[in-house]
Amino acid sequence: MRGGTSPAWTATWRNPPEIESSQPIGIPVPEVDEKKCTGCGTCAEICAYSAIACIRKKVLVFPELCHGCGGCARGCPEGAITEKERDIGVVEKGAAGAVGFVHGKLKVGEAMSPPLIRAVKREKSDAGHRTVNFLDAPPGTSCPVIVAVSGADLVLLVTEPTPFGLNDLGLALEMVRELALPHAVVVNRHDEGNESARAFCRERGVDILVEIPDDRRVAEAYSRGETAIDAVPGYERTFLGLWDAVRQLAGGNGAVQ
Repeated sequence: MRGGTSPAWTATWRNPPEIESSQPIGIPVPEVDEKKCTGCGTCAEICAYSAIACIRKKVLVFPELCHGCGGCARGCPEGAITEKERDIGVVEKGAAGAVGFVHGKLKVGEAMSPPLIRAVKREKSDAGHRTVNFLDAPPGTSCPVIVAVSGADLVLLVTEPTPFGLNDLGLALEMVRELALPHAVVVNRHDEGNESARAFCRERGVDILVEIPDDRRVAEAYSRGETAIDAVPGYERTFLGLWDAVRQLAGGNGAVQ
């Protein structure tokens, strides 16, 4: 990404990315050779996700629960288990002006997003010392979140000054500190009369990079499919300031979640 106020940079906020390539992503799931299988149950004992079970010497496979670790195939004493690829989604690549774009599309009904997230992360750009890779992580502290933030040079935690928002921020702070990841906070829907987010972050020793005002015009804009910087004067300057702060904290060449 490029910083500053150049037309190439600001234009990327207003144009959707053009997808240039698509690659299917799959995970290896077990396939049992019943002629070799003795029904010993070793595979079921190994699997931590109940994706394979042994009932009355009969092995049952539940592909939707499989994490693709390969433990069952490696642990089978009879060599009765091989692996086959099961598609879970696609990774699509493209660009929006000066900004490269990659996203993962999980197949409808699939619940196993971490392998797709890892595939997206493998596509990160290393084009020059000014490059910063942003990964949009899901909220919370689940497995997909941990996969997304792992290895980041900076984790940007977005919160709101409400009891629910600050409770979730506390959980997220515990997670990133347990993973020893640098982090900072953005406060969305900030109200000058509400000091709760500032007090929370001050008490826990975490920096707030920017406070985005609670502005009805923003809600009206995104209901029309417009961006905040197009709808509200001054917001472009706010986000450029955030961009500069993030770039400095990430060292100008890293991954930011």
